[in-house]
Amino acid sequence: MSKNLILTIVAHQGYIRHKDERDYALQNDILFGAISQTYLPLLNLFHKLEKEGVDFHLAMVFSPALCSLLDDEIIKEQYVHWLEKRISLGEKEIGRLLGDEKLLKNAEECLGKAKKDLNDFVNVYSSNLLKEFAYFASKGNLELLATSGTYAFLPHYGDMTEILNAQVEIGLYSHRHYFGSNPDGFFLPFMGYTPGIEKILRSYGFRYTIVDIRSMLFSETVPKDGIFYPVRCDLDCENALSHMSMALFAQDSDTPEDILGHEGNGGFISNSVYKNQEKDIAFELPTERLVDSSFIESDEARIPSYFRYWSKADDGNALYDSGLAKEQAKADALEFFSSKKAKLDEAQNLMDGKSPSLLCVMDARTFGQTWAEGVDFLENVIRESAKSDVSLSLPASLLGNLFSLQKIKPYSGVAQGNSYGEDLLDSTNGWMIRYTRKMCERMVDLSDRFPNETGLKVRLLNLGARELMLSQSGEWAMMIHDGIFPEYAEKRFKEAIKAFMIVFDALGSNTVSTEWLTRLESEHTIFPWMNFRMFCPKK
Repeated sequence: MSKNLILTIVAHQGYIRHKDERDYALQNDILFGAISQTYLPLLNLFHKLEKEGVDFHLAMVFSPALCSLLDDEIIKEQYVHWLEKRISLGEKEIGRLLGDEKLLKNAEECLGKAKKDLNDFVNVYSSNLLKEFAYFASKGNLELLATSGTYAFLPHYGDMTEILNAQVEIGLYSHRHYFGSNPDGFFLPFMGYTPGIEKILRSYGFRYTIVDIRSMLFSETVPKDGIFYPVRCDLDCENALSHMSMALFAQDSDTPEDILGHEGNGGFISNSVYKNQEKDIAFELPTERLVDSSFIESDEARIPSYFRYWSKADDGNALYDSGLAKEQAKADALEFFSSKKAKLDEAQNLMDGKSPSLLCVMDARTFGQTWAEGVDFLENVIRESAKSDVSLSLPASLLGNLFSLQKIKPYSGVAQGNSYGEDLLDSTNGWMIRYTRKMCERMVDLSDRFPNETGLKVRLLNLGARELMLSQSGEWAMMIHDGIFPEYAEKRFKEAIKAFMIVFDALGSNTVSTEWLTRLESEHTIFPWMNFRMFCPKK
């Protein structure tokens, strides 16, 4: 009997797209830093394993907003320019540090990384990262799950069937558009489960989803195999779907704490030999030197350079040693894998001949962004699995006959906050929900009132639907709660609300500024296939 470890990497990104790099350099850096630190290193790792004949299986989630940005020609050009600025800065750094051998070594590593990123992005991958991930999915190394259109927190709209339908349908359409396949799994943003969502997911052809551990263990019927075996929930409805089931996997709740730590207990990421991602020369050097290097203008805000020479040692001045960090990442990977194997071994002894599985959900930011050595860690976990009786497996391959699974009624839950998603609706961001819900009501009404419109009104309705989707993005609420560009997130949210109100009023008065409409369409190119009729009540 096999023991199965399912590693699921979730990549999502707010829709931050600006043609003016100067005014939005910090916000654009969110995506560009992710490309350099996470997506390119992951692809390089996958190709390295392929070349060496090391078999690997991972599940991955790419949000539609992230896919839209990675596929955007303007974003690609901006990313190349972003890298060129850092290469120029790095070359000046080499000259500055010629008399300091240790700092020079770290500067050379950072410069080499920037140059490699530019070559990989432009020449190796032809600026098309999604195509590369789709390639590994076609080979069976990756299983790509769909997710909602704008990574919305779906329990906030649990009583609005049309809104849930639209988020799921747009997510599915996006997946087909970018990856050319029909996914078996759907990843609920923030793993936010609300009763009834399984009916909608199954109606669109999805066979499984992933829930927080509490959603499974707090169900009316306790799963006899705990989180080590998928379960199912029946679709109790009087239609053709009544004979179908939806499978559920529960995440391993220890994994985030293993990596990030919890309540003062540091996880792997906090080891003192790892790179300090908070100490960047762009915030250490005098402004004049950055200006002289053409990295920023004299009146511009400082932005990260990704030239980081220091470790996380307590004194803050210890130099980073990449060799030591790689060795530590290998040791941490062994510890991580051993702990999951021990869990699976114990579960196997209690499961009456079944093959246990353990699903670990990891934020993509862990691999390179918050944890510089995260991809090295992942590589070593994969290599440990290749030598073990624990297999890295894909969720869909473990389902079999859904009706052989134990039936439960999941409990409402979310892998956010204390399993109530309170950080998505608290005193900092709770004001947002009343606007989005009112927009939802009006969008459903508009789609029902104008089902057969053509021409300019269709463009207006599609724009209104797009702005509604953008306002529902869970990233805005999280950015405000976490204090990461909160003013920017509030501004983007209010812009979406205002745009929708203009659309609503224009349809009522039968007048519209085509100049305004065209400008907003060109700014927000996400979901070019948007069809407002997705919000129509299903009859």
